[in-house]
Amino acid sequence: MLNIKNLTVSYQKDRILNALNIEFKAGEIHGILGMNGAGKSTFFNSICGLKSIDSGECLYQNEWVNSDHISFMQTHTYFYPYMKGIEYLQLIGKQNPTFDPHHWNQIFELPLNQLVENYSTGMKKKLVFIGVLAQDRPILILDEPFNGVDIESNEKIIQILDYLRKKGRSILLSSHIIHSLTDCCDKVSYLKNGVFARTYLQEDFNELQILVKELVRQDVADVLDALD
Repeated sequence: MLNIKNLTVSYQKDRILNALNIEFKAGEIHGILGMNGAGKSTFFNSICGLKSIDSGECLYQNEWVNSDHISFMQTHTYFYPYMKGIEYLQLIGKQNPTFDPHHWNQIFELPLNQLVENYSTGMKKKLVFIGVLAQDRPILILDEPFNGVDIESNEKIIQILDYLRKKGRSILLSSHIIHSLTDCCDKVSYLKNGVFARTYLQEDFNELQILVKELVRQDVADVLDALD
């Protein structure tokens, strides 16, 4: 279990995350939903040690979480110049001698012998996802994994995540698109104003969808009303 206790994070004088408390269980896919700028990436970066925190704890099995516990897929990934897809996967998976990049690539059919710089955005996303699988760690954290990926590949990613969930992995993923999460998650936590306003179970997903639609409708209505 990944246990987040009183996590507080600021940027300059602005409080981004405000004393967050939440648990992520093994064998579950847990979505983090929030509008752009809600703090989803800050939350993930803080767990992974890439963002300094003001206070709080991020614990896995009662010890401070570290890179041996987590495979992290960031929204944007840097690739070395002139690196081929297969070289990237060999580099990422070098600590897992049982990992076979060609086996997983049967699903996505990426041109692994081509330079990554010639890949499309969606192809790069799928390459990084295979790299996450290569690390074979108990916690997967995926920041906007469906962005820029075609519908068919989205479904493939969802099937793989479901397979890993059944294997006991703890999977966290974020999106600002609600259907991306309700299609695959056991729970979805709504991040707003630096706190988790509520965690929704699958039976509550319709209620969550109604809430988000109403928030968006009101924002648009306010702007349109100002035109009259």
